Parts: sequence; C-alpha cells; structure tokens
Amino acid sequence: MSEFLLTQVINYGNPLIGLILFLGALGLPIGASVVVIAAGAFGQQGILNWPTAALIGLAGALLGDTLSFGMGYYAKDAVQNRFGKSPAWRSARVSFQQRAGAAIFLTRWLVTALAIPTNLIAGGSGYKFSRFMIYDIAGETLWIGLYGGLGYLFGSQWELVYDFTTNFGGLILGLVIFGFGLRQALNWQKQNRTRRNQKAEA
Repeated sequence: MSEFLLTQVINYGNPLIGLILFLGALGLPIGASVVVIAAGAFGQQGILNWPTAALIGLAGALLGDTLSFGMGYYAKDAVQNRFGKSPAWRSARVSFQQRAGAAIFLTRWLVTALAIPTNLIAGGSGYKFSRFMIYDIAGETLWIGLYGGLGYLFGSQWELVYDFTTNFGGLILGLVIFGFGLRQALNWQKQNRTRRNQKAEA
C-alpha cells in the first residue's frame, strides 16, 4: 500500500499529499507518516517542492483533525446521555480537560496512534475548539517539519528514518499504555483501601 501511495505521490504531487494527510487524520490506515518522510526526501531530490508540500499537507491534516473533532462534538449529547451520570466518566472528563493541551499536542507527532481518539474525546468533552486548534496547529506543524525534515536530511535513506520513527513511536505508545494501566491499578487499589477503612469505621 505504501509503495503504491509513494508512486502516486511522485505522479500527482502535492495535492495528493494533502489528501493523504486529510484521510489519515480521519483515521484511515494509509501510512501518513511514511508519506511525510518520503515527501521530504522527494523534496531533497527535486521531485517535489518541499515547502509547498509541507503547507498543503498541513492544511489536509488540520482539516481532517477538525472533522474528527466535529464528530466528537456532535456526538457529545448522546455520550452525555449514556455516560453522564457515571462518576468514572465525569472524572475522566475533568482529567482530560486538565491535560487536554498536552494530549492534543503530543498525539500529533509523538504518540500519533492516539490522535483520533484524542480528537473525538476533545470534541465530545466540550473542549473549546479555538484552544484545540492552537495545540493542533502546533503539533501538526512539528510533525510535518520534524518527519519531513528528517526525510529531507537523509534523502535516499529515508526508509531508515521511517523504520526508526515507527519503532520509537511503538515504544512510546507502549509506555503510555503501561503508565495508564499502572495509574488505573493504583487508583483501584486506593479506592478499595478507602472502602475497607470506611467499613472498619462503621
């Protein structure tokens, strides 16, 4: 799939890069990161105009993020009706609001596998759209500049860059999941201890 897309990028140029990043931001597994890295390499080789490719790609990614945020926003009433009375949902919503900026920014370029869920949660939790866009623009700009810049820097060896970023991203995702699981386990243990103490006092 990636080889086919890269061939089409060479054939159709920057507009296709924008389309791929748009679809990737909507959650389609089409290899947006490899396209960004390859586009940087193609820019170094003179196949593409890299600044133009970066701007069009950024526009596509931002549009996709906006739509996925909107999906969460328009589904928030249904989610609220279904989970609104749950203490766990209220706690998760408050927790996200407190850390939303960092979550949005980091999932654009560091933990990209969590970008779509973050967009949906941001929209569904009532997070302010203008604030979402600030962090979204910052994160997506860094993603395209960093990944595309590495592709440009390494040129014909861009595939090594992609392998490294994929492995590194997988490691970070694993650490995030482990940290979340550990935190949930500690919270569960704390709640059980509180319940036991309350029963003992009663």
